[in-house]
Amino acid sequence: MSQFSYYFNPVATQPLSAKALILSLISSTDTDRQMIGSLIHAGELFSIEPATVRVAATRLLKEGLLESPERGIYVPGPKSQALTRRVQQWRDVGDKVVAWNGDWLVAMTHHLGRRDRRLLRNRERALALFGYQEAEAGLWVRPANLARKLDDHRQDLIGIGADETLPVLRISEISAPDMQGWPGLWSAQALEQSYRAAIGAMTGSLGRIGSLSAADAARETLLIGQAAIRAINFDPLLPPELGNQRLFLEMVSTMKVYNEAGIECWRAYHAAAAPSDS
Repeated sequence: MSQFSYYFNPVATQPLSAKALILSLISSTDTDRQMIGSLIHAGELFSIEPATVRVAATRLLKEGLLESPERGIYVPGPKSQALTRRVQQWRDVGDKVVAWNGDWLVAMTHHLGRRDRRLLRNRERALALFGYQEAEAGLWVRPANLARKLDDHRQDLIGIGADETLPVLRISEISAPDMQGWPGLWSAQALEQSYRAAIGAMTGSLGRIGSLSAADAARETLLIGQAAIRAINFDPLLPPELGNQRLFLEMVSTMKVYNEAGIECWRAYHAAAAPSDS
């Protein structure tokens, strides 16, 4: 299984870093335009010092992951714009698939090399974001049930980090013993458990955030919403023949409701800190 095959898990195994918080807010809130004051205020929820937020923002600027069109304003940078757009498309994920006729998409990476760890990670992340699994060394596969044409799909992969020379094939017929095991590269049971866990966490949170403080509600909706969006974005979008597509789409629908609630929680949290006009 790919290291990027994430299931729903809202419990952070380590403290949220300033860099991760900034990138999360830039890509998953109702706006990708963030003021430094709002980022600092968000950092307070996770015990991140203002200076640490400022340093992280400066480093992200230097890395090209952020841009600053105005003083104190941050937006996605040139190196993160395509990936940010990809992350923000979770709402329309149901439109990205079509009926499966049994064909497979195959991406071949054996000739691309593995010495450059950054390029390797970007490549494998791009493949994972489109649901590919490595069937054998240098051979990544997924069901050919994506709505995009093959060349457009290949350009999508390149746009979020895959190599420009990556070949992608659509296979309708092949005679190979190992191919019979391709459907088993994804665990339909584990994915279904993940969907149910995400739906349960969001539903439970919706039932209690009204009784939480503005700060606690904002913190909870960020952690749970971030985990749900991550699960949606890394979902392999399996056809019904290989996975529970209906339950996956139910998770997406629940996240749409939860996202709106989360936005309201964050507005309330920032409003509570705004100076009074009186």
